[in-house]
Amino acid sequence: MAGVNPILAGLACRCPACGEGDLFEGYLKVGARCEACGLDLRAADSGDGPAVFIILIVGMLACFAALVTEFTVHPPVWVHLVLWLPLSALLTLFLLRPFKGVMIALQFHNKASQAWNDQA
Repeated sequence: MAGVNPILAGLACRCPACGEGDLFEGYLKVGARCEACGLDLRAADSGDGPAVFIILIVGMLACFAALVTEFTVHPPVWVHLVLWLPLSALLTLFLLRPFKGVMIALQFHNKASQAWNDQA
């Protein structure tokens, strides 16, 4: 159990303790317990950390792409809206779950919460 890589377990949305059980019950709802090792996951709270990272990463990518497109192609404004708004929304939805998994796994790995200290 000590050999679980928190980054890989988080990206795969797996239990931070064993790397086997599912971390989430739904899209972003953390499960109550790991079905493989029985770890109580109710203590897991990533807060706003994943959302902040996603906002910064997706915002930087979208702004850079929009600027490159604007300075090279000079499209009308509606093209920017059609391209970058849906792309930003889809990229945000795609990255949010793995980033939340990584944050929770890193919290567990680094014992960043009193609840994790009691269980480990």
